[in-house]
Amino acid sequence: MIRIQLGVPALVLAPMEGLADAPMRAVQGELGAFTFAVSEFVRISQNVPPRSVFYKHIPELRNGNRTPTGLPVQVQLLGGDPERMALSARVACAAGASAIDINFGCPAPTVNSHDGGATLLKYPHRIREIVRTIRQAVPAEIPVSAKMRLGWDTTDAVLENAVMAAEGGAAWITIHGRTKTQAYRPPAYWQNIGKVRELLDIPVVANGDIWTLEAFRRCRDETGCLHYMLGRGALADPFLTHQIAHELGIGPAPTLPERPLDWRPYLERLIAYTAHYEVAPPEKSGRYLTARLKQWLKIAELCGNFAAFDQIKRAESVEEILEGISPLRAISPLR
Repeated sequence: MIRIQLGVPALVLAPMEGLADAPMRAVQGELGAFTFAVSEFVRISQNVPPRSVFYKHIPELRNGNRTPTGLPVQVQLLGGDPERMALSARVACAAGASAIDINFGCPAPTVNSHDGGATLLKYPHRIREIVRTIRQAVPAEIPVSAKMRLGWDTTDAVLENAVMAAEGGAAWITIHGRTKTQAYRPPAYWQNIGKVRELLDIPVVANGDIWTLEAFRRCRDETGCLHYMLGRGALADPFLTHQIAHELGIGPAPTLPERPLDWRPYLERLIAYTAHYEVAPPEKSGRYLTARLKQWLKIAELCGNFAAFDQIKRAESVEEILEGISPLRAISPLR
């Protein structure tokens, strides 16, 4: 069962649209440090999606709601109509979902202009209504949670929005420490997450700008949280999750490799899981994988964990990328 509890630390893989799909969730699950992952959002617009849509976007539902290596995956929904969201949550549960998360944080203009994601932060009572309607629609044993930003354009809005989500029945709340108008520009205002944690009697998960162990420690000091969600930082440094899990007391002390990292084993696992899930048709799989590998390594470059991006950024095939990465120092094998 996917659940976050007061007093029990947890480390969650963030639902990054276009980044943390099923193959990437499988790779991160194989590393073995996360408590569970949250899926990319399933968008609920004019129609309630059938089970097939959930199986397509979250194929782990066919495997007991877990990645091939056992990492549980929570289903996330995005939309603004309470009834359609509730009916969709029922379909997700019938498809095998064991927990539902509601997206009140996506800053994408296309999403926001269609009554989804962060635009709902401007209407606190709608947040309560959506959470409550979903909570009442799904079985009592299925936890319902909410993920939000600090607000649309002000960081103080999070206090009322978080209270509304809790009143609606959210079992826990994840807060990204930026407003919608900030998008992903630094800084993250972690102290506001701490204010919510002090205000509510449900778990609060801190998220945003945790790129290093030192950043995690600062976030912990400012929020007082026991629960954290990692996104791009986890992709940029495969060992960061193990370091944080150890700090939280939910994982052993990791044996860190000498730098720089050898990225080849990680890329090869993403290639293998992409084939496993048949994400792209055969005639497009090469181009798709080439783009995905570059996308991942670009994130690592931005965080200083991959220094050879210039060597592979013009590569036109997976083989060129792998050949362009010099075999550096070996790392601990993937689990």
